Amino acid sequence: MARVAVEGTDIVVRLAWWEKLAARRRGLRVPVAALRGVHVEPDWWRALRGAHVRGIWIPERLYAGIRQLPDGQDFAVIRERGPVLCVELRRSAPFRRLALSVPEPDEALRALRPYVPHDRLR
Repeated sequence: MARVAVEGTDIVVRLAWWEKLAARRRGLRVPVAALRGVHVEPDWWRALRGAHVRGIWIPERLYAGIRQLPDGQDFAVIRERGPVLCVELRRSAPFRRLALSVPEPDEALRALRPYVPHDRLR
């Protein structure tokens, strides 16, 4: 499963080997300054938005890759069961949202929440 951490001034997403292959990406690093909001979506399928662009999609099982929206792209690595960590990003970031199935989504939420601008806390 993906792992999320704050390292210095960056939010770092580390992917498992199979997620790297499926998403066609080694990992992801986004400046903390790009963070707009963070929440945990209890229903995994609600975290997916937009249209499939690149990666692997096994309907109702797994999604790993990029999804296109009218105003940008989302990066998602989501498994069918369990909640999903949703990291909302500013327009200046490479993605609008990171949607990730992580081992402890509430723990990841607590780690990122101090970096969310106070007017955007959820």
